[in-house]
Amino acid sequence: MTQHTLTTFANGKQAIVLSLDPTEDLATTLQAAGLQTTAPALVIIGGASQMTQESIDRVHQLFQTVLAPLAEALNAVVIDGGTDTGVMQMMGQSRTAMEATFCLLGVAPASKVSLPGKSNPNGEPLEPNHTHFVLTPGTEWGDESPWISAIASLLAADRGAVTVLINGGAVSLLEVTESLQAGRPVVVIAGSGRLADAIATAIASPEALQRDAIAPLLASKHLLVFDRDKPLSALTDLLKKHLRHQN
Repeated sequence: MTQHTLTTFANGKQAIVLSLDPTEDLATTLQAAGLQTTAPALVIIGGASQMTQESIDRVHQLFQTVLAPLAEALNAVVIDGGTDTGVMQMMGQSRTAMEATFCLLGVAPASKVSLPGKSNPNGEPLEPNHTHFVLTPGTEWGDESPWISAIASLLAADRGAVTVLINGGAVSLLEVTESLQAGRPVVVIAGSGRLADAIATAIASPEALQRDAIAPLLASKHLLVFDRDKPLSALTDLLKKHLRHQN
């Protein structure tokens, strides 16, 4: 049976935490936790590994200038991996810095995270500025990827939804695949490193030999590249286009 509890973090903020029962209807489970409102869905995937401090600062600016303000303006639900690191941390901190009210939902395997006041020596701490968490079955990072995609599709319903890839590694590749299979556009931030740059390079040079895992993605019309050196206002416009109401 799915259970949801109210968890308090050391910073005094509270979040609803759902421990998911995969045998129960997902839509009903989300509704029981107050997530029944249909809203545009912005999925943030990736990481910040192997970035220089300059690159981290520029990515942080992306959250402060584009992603958090856009989510607030559209009353979107933002979905990410929920742990207190990389892009998830940037999203949470940006939401709090602007005193935003949009729903920020982290999705992660229950066995891989650590909740306040509960010991899990192998768990990653949850990011304390999120409003909701869904803890999924699974024993490995990546087991949550299908759930992230399914939750985004359910919450967005007939509203717009888009995934943004920043940096990223093997788990992000799973999440890109899940998004594309769901027909959700994936905006790849070129210049943010690792997987994002590998995909951007592959799209720019389709004649070159590609990584086996990336090659099948390149035919998708839903895979879009945004160069980080372009004005951030252009990224806002691109995301707005895919987060608009679908007729």
